[in-house]
Amino acid sequence: MNKSHWLDPDLKASFTPVECGTTIMAFEFADGVVLGADSRTTSNCMVSNRVTDKVNRITDNVYCCRSGSAADTQQLAEEVSILMWRRKMHTGQQTLVRDVAAEFRDKCYTGRRCLLAGIIVGGWDDLHGAQVYNISLGGMMTRENFSYGGTGSIYISGMLRDAYRPNMQKEDLVLLVQSALKQAIHHDSFSGGVARIAIITKEGIERRVYYNTSTGKAQATGTDGILGSSEGKKSRES
Repeated sequence: MNKSHWLDPDLKASFTPVECGTTIMAFEFADGVVLGADSRTTSNCMVSNRVTDKVNRITDNVYCCRSGSAADTQQLAEEVSILMWRRKMHTGQQTLVRDVAAEFRDKCYTGRRCLLAGIIVGGWDDLHGAQVYNISLGGMMTRENFSYGGTGSIYISGMLRDAYRPNMQKEDLVLLVQSALKQAIHHDSFSGGVARIAIITKEGIERRVYYNTSTGKAQATGTDGILGSSEGKKSRES
């Protein structure tokens, strides 16, 4: 037996890196932060999940967007969430956004040889207000007014840099995030599904879902009717 080829070819092929894709972003505005992401999880050319939630809760006032390996980033988010919960139980104080970002930074840097994880952290705390941090592959952390990542971000980079203003109103910024995700989903085959958005202010968290339709609302396939609306019911009954 040739020892150099002891591994079955099919099994050997399963160890090759899997291409993953996504579109994530986060922005500061006058009263808080807005985070957004698509919902498609891919494994090379196969869509493994159409409705993934890539905007994950870390604490009540801090959320993160995940890009890279789904397994790596899900595990990282879970570990950091547990650590922050333990710290809050011990100190009795509100979690700082920077502390969450620093924890992600340390874990991404320590595991830089084996982890494929790009994280954007956004949130609000009483000490520093609204904050957005980008933790890139390898564990470098930077504070930014807005940040974006994933395979779809290359198609909307100019759009975001041209349209974003630091003191935008909430609804204007939500519309920008929704439009950017729609464009990324249209141009990037690795991005898709729905647009999931989180709005974090000192009052709390608000979650929204926008569908990839002209109105942003769910539509019945092959009709112009909005699901759940009286107009939609009439159009389906006729």
